[in-house]
Amino acid sequence: MNLPDTSFPRRRAVGCLAALALAPAVARAQAWPAKPVRITVAYPPGGVADGMARLLADKLAPMLGQSVVVDNKAGASGTIGLDAVAKSAPDGHALGFAAISPLVLNPHLGKSPFDPARDIAPVASVIASPVLLLGTTALAAADFKALLAAAKARPGALLWATSGPASLGHIVLEQVKVGAGVDITHIPYKGGGQQINDALSAQFEVLSVNAGPAVMGHIQAGKLRPLAVGSPVRLGALPGTPTLAELGLPAANLASVFGLFAPAGTPAAVVERLNAEVNRLLKDPDVRRRIEAADNVPTGGSAADFARLIASESASNARVIRQAGIQAEYPRPPKPPP
Repeated sequence: MNLPDTSFPRRRAVGCLAALALAPAVARAQAWPAKPVRITVAYPPGGVADGMARLLADKLAPMLGQSVVVDNKAGASGTIGLDAVAKSAPDGHALGFAAISPLVLNPHLGKSPFDPARDIAPVASVIASPVLLLGTTALAAADFKALLAAAKARPGALLWATSGPASLGHIVLEQVKVGAGVDITHIPYKGGGQQINDALSAQFEVLSVNAGPAVMGHIQAGKLRPLAVGSPVRLGALPGTPTLAELGLPAANLASVFGLFAPAGTPAAVVERLNAEVNRLLKDPDVRRRIEAADNVPTGGSAADFARLIASESASNARVIRQAGIQAEYPRPPKPPP
């Protein structure tokens, strides 16, 4: 997700207030039949998405007057779970929770079994999970500006690792390369586990990775050094680390946005009711505290705002993928000579 400035929460607050104003009228007009609401999480148990979906389920159940259950359906970077949502009955009882990546990245790589614009209805943006740019002990540069200077001085010599081709971290790298006019070698991994292990053993100089407790632990231990963050605002846990927008690279200021989705054709009143309830939850101090404790940022806003964001990000990613020649998978390049 492209988040170019720190006014994001205030802009979204306007959408939140508008949605909340609709809530009482929509609540009177739309009553859920007596059957459970099911939220399909497009990732395995235990991650950021799973935890947030279960928090939503617990809070939404009394608000909707129905039980809300969570079902994990992981695979293909979130595509399998959202495909199940796309093929469900559009009656307000089948929802999905996922990052927007399966909608804005995978279709441009030939990896989507559904049409994001035709088959999925965005309901509400919920959280932004920041992307951290970290230096390993192999990096001599003191900060991000020094890193760019080193990359300009030795084109291709600097190694930047991501969790895989066409991952959000890879898109951040490509946007940095274009925006700063530098040549940096991409080191793609097949997920984050080995990437972190190799970062701790200084196999490369830089990595982009989503924020999380384990990563923050390595930062606090001095094993990884924060250089920049892709986020709507600076993180409370890293107040001295600037956003990429602050560093003059707004197109690279990306975060993983997670939200609630429904099958296309879900009645507008149902979508409005769910959107209003999610926005109400995101204003709850306890919910905000739990989101921010996991180094995430509450988002919110109208369903229409969320749909526009997804369309904009899809168009932007299509350009980056085409211009950079990004493929779904390709082998890691050998380390260039010193």
